[in-house]
Amino acid sequence: MDKIFNNTEVAFSLKSDTELDRAYFLFKMISNEPLVRIGTAVTNFALKAHLPVEGLIRATVFDHFCGGVNEMDCLKVVDNMYTKGVSSVLDYSVEGKEEEAQFDAALEMTLKTVEFAKERQAIPFAVFKPTGLGRLDLYTKVGEKQALTEDEQSEWNRVLERFEIICKTAHSKDVALLIDAEESWMQDAADDLVEDMMRKYNKEKVIVFNTLQMYRWDRMDYLKALHERAKADGFYIGMKLVRGAYMEKEHKRAEENGYSTPICASKQATDDNYNAAVDYMMKHIDKMAIFAGTHNEESSYKLMEMLKDNSIEIKDQRIWFGQLYGMSDNISYNLAAHGYNVAKYLPFGPVRDVMPYLIRRAEENTSVAGQTSRELNLLKSERERRKSK
Repeated sequence: MDKIFNNTEVAFSLKSDTELDRAYFLFKMISNEPLVRIGTAVTNFALKAHLPVEGLIRATVFDHFCGGVNEMDCLKVVDNMYTKGVSSVLDYSVEGKEEEAQFDAALEMTLKTVEFAKERQAIPFAVFKPTGLGRLDLYTKVGEKQALTEDEQSEWNRVLERFEIICKTAHSKDVALLIDAEESWMQDAADDLVEDMMRKYNKEKVIVFNTLQMYRWDRMDYLKALHERAKADGFYIGMKLVRGAYMEKEHKRAEENGYSTPICASKQATDDNYNAAVDYMMKHIDKMAIFAGTHNEESSYKLMEMLKDNSIEIKDQRIWFGQLYGMSDNISYNLAAHGYNVAKYLPFGPVRDVMPYLIRRAEENTSVAGQTSRELNLLKSERERRKSK
């Protein structure tokens, strides 16, 4: 397989010199772990104290990792990326809400993005987070099969209703729907819910996708068991495959509560687990669809190789590559330039509400070995290439 991901001219073709410099400066800061810790603490304090820092955040980290403060704000970015063949997934990235009115607002926003996806070829998927539609503690209680109070049961029924409304709408409009994974302790309830939606709406093809976080050592067993149920009940499986983004929280909670960590023992074990899931799904692609959410070059090459070895068209709609906006442009744009299906997750929402997402991105870039240095090296190479022209 030809190595295509080092072509920085293609990777950064949409960035002006100023945007390239900003990205380099940003990743330079993110590469400094103490600076990220201090910056996170200061930012959280400033926002809670209502200090006027939103403009600064928007001009730096927000504009690099987010598409805008609302869905209309994103359309310029959507259209711009699509000129290079890179699609968008509008991701309403507001997290940690607790109130019914906020969940209803997230429902309405998700329905709006389903409509956007129906109308625009550049937006092939809609997406939502389970905790956008209900409280994390409620999912946890349901997943642990704890008895719910009458009020909690009513609350859970509303969560079920929101799921149903979104999935039914996506099915009626023929829009593929990605449902994100979150913390392991709430995931059992979410998995059961998403499986019910697959059973109902994935009868003819994949509409509803769940997400497997392959840094969890139990996810291959889950995928195989789900496959058996899908064969028995006659539905298709859609999966977004990712490595995972909650490692620190997972280790900490496992230690505090005295249970074994759900996370793989090593980075290599996670990589092997991820690649095993891709391999398994490709072997059963007649009844499955893959959204390979990865910033890992090797995993991307492996999937490209599998398409070639199995004589599967690179534009086959059952197989998509995905990265986050603001990261791994070298993978996204080079894949698109070679004709593959590629979509960037494009987060949006009010600056204040999107901060938990942005902080997670900064921490992920700091902790994932080689991630930030790769971004810096690519940005540096492109700056030097432009200067030498």
